[in-house]
Amino acid sequence: MNTNVTWNQGMSFTGSAESGFKVPLGGGTDVGDANKGFRPLELMAISLAGCTAMDVISILEKKQQVVTAFEVKVQADRADQHPKIFTRAVITYMVTGRAVDETAVVRSIELSATKYCPAQAMLGKIMPIDLLYDIYEETNGDVPRLVKQGKYQLK
Repeated sequence: MNTNVTWNQGMSFTGSAESGFKVPLGGGTDVGDANKGFRPLELMAISLAGCTAMDVISILEKKQQVVTAFEVKVQADRADQHPKIFTRAVITYMVTGRAVDETAVVRSIELSATKYCPAQAMLGKIMPIDLLYDIYEETNGDVPRLVKQGKYQLK
């Protein structure tokens, strides 16, 4: 995998990869920048969420679960002192659908965590990652109803 970051001005950069996509990188006003892009560590957290999300939704589809909405949130704690690394993360999988099977959700999370997601495998070697899930039942025109919550425990 090859990537590139090109300086624009100040703390503003453009990142690109072999896929051809570009992403703006920048610093906040607290470091004297114009706040025009993602912070690099934000992208690491987004990578973690995206990597496991793609695994889990793919597995749920293969398990023929009727998923109508899906979201993955990552809360990453950082050290107070520089280099302010991630010290812990909580990944929450929010699955909405019709009669979604909790066992299928848990197995999908397990496979992502233990077999498929390289971002989780790498980051899990340096910090604890908690894996939570919320399953919502889609209702006719109403707000989806929370039916199950749980935590997957890595073995």
